[in-house]
Order: sequence, then structure tokens, then C-alpha cells
Amino acid sequence: MLSEVRYEDTYLAIQGLANENKFPITELCILGGVSHSAYYKWLHREKSNRELKNEKLLKLICGLYEENDGILGYRQMTIKIRREYNKTVNYKRIYRLMRIIGLKSVCRKKRYNYIKSTTEVTAENILARNFKAEQINEKWLTDVTEFKYGRSGQKAYLSAIFDLGDRSIVSYVIGNSNNNQLVYDTFNLAIKAYPYAKPIFHSDRGFQVRQEVA
Repeated sequence: MLSEVRYEDTYLAIQGLANENKFPITELCILGGVSHSAYYKWLHREKSNRELKNEKLLKLICGLYEENDGILGYRQMTIKIRREYNKTVNYKRIYRLMRIIGLKSVCRKKRYNYIKSTTEVTAENILARNFKAEQINEKWLTDVTEFKYGRSGQKAYLSAIFDLGDRSIVSYVIGNSNNNQLVYDTFNLAIKAYPYAKPIFHSDRGFQVRQEVA
């Protein structure tokens, strides 16, 4: 039971990626560090009260998303559910549920300045090697992890952004190539989730990304 709770986010991510992007479940399990049998045991488990409540909440979220032509982000969605349906929900729960089913706010395209650097020194100087943050969305770190799967040793790459404020994952992308585009895609997902955030963004790749102030 403890292992199921510990890996619940991983199982949900596998389920979402398999349903939305048709990725092979066996390979997703390898990437997630869980066994194929454990995932299917979780998939066919007897659902808890919390999971049943989340399913009802997901139906409400989908309905509101369609009614409002996809313009509601997770913050606006949370406020609307609180005010109009008198439900006690927090931003992180709504964000997590919307991310699982791939709902994103339809908004105007923003411009970003991508500042390349030849070494890692520039990025390290910006943070002054202070990898602590007083609040969320103050400092984001990005890293790419390589995974090998299949008999032929195929490679996949998991790019993730980590918030130093609350030690949570802001966004992640799985791709077949370890390149700048993989990191940009991960960054853009994070900005869509937190459109008003202006964090210091640090990457071991030796470049920083700053949101252009409108």
C-alpha cells in the first residue's frame, strides 16, 4: 500500500502519457522506475475515496474548461470552483489534475529571451551558488536525465524543471533527443502553468532563460 502511494504520481503520469501520446506502457514503466506488474496492479486496484473525489473533480474541470473555450488556467479554474461550487480545493491539486489530462489555458503567445552562454560560469554566478529559495517561483533548476530501454538499448530523455521554493516538479517532458528544444519545451510548459512567474532559471547546459517583461 505504501509503495502505491509513493509512486502514485508516477503511475498517473504513465497512464496520462499512454492515453494521450500512445507511448508503450512497458517503456514508460522503465523510465519511471516502476515494474510493469506494479503499474497494472495499481491500475486495477479498488479506488480510494480520494481517487473517487478526484474523478468527480476531473469531470467538473473538463466541463468548465469546455464551457469557457479553454481559457481557464489552473488558477482561474481553482477560483471558479471555489466560488461557484463552494468546494475547498487548492491550486496545486487543480494544477496536478489538469496536467494529468493535458488541459492547458489557451492564451496569447509570449516572447522569451534565450540568452546562450559558452560556459556554466554565468549561470552559476547569477545564483551565486545559493540553491535555496524563500518562496515558490523564485528559482527554477532544470536537468535532463538519460534512460535506456528495450533490448537494443534505445535512449529516452526526461527533462524536468524543479522549484527550489517548495522542492516540487514544475513541469517535465520526455523526448528522444537530448537537445535545447527539449529544455525549451519543458520551460514553455512551466510558463503556461505559471504565466506570471519571473524566476531565475538555471541550467547545467550553460544558458539562462528570462521571461521578457511586457
